[in-house]
Amino acid sequence: MAHRFEIRQNKAGEYVAYFLYNSETMFWTEGYTSKASAKNAIESIKKNGPPADVVDTTTG
Repeated sequence: MAHRFEIRQNKAGEYVAYFLYNSETMFWTEGYTSKASAKNAIESIKKNGPPADVVDTTTG
């Protein structure tokens, strides 16, 4: 698939949702203290955009 979401952790330990197209970052969300909040942000974005896979690159 050409586009997807990724959940990553930044240096502050916050969870950030990234949207990638052909492996290029198109945009990202603010940092969230919980992974659930980042997933909620993705779900909100998906309601108004095309479907995309979610890849969680965090550990645990």
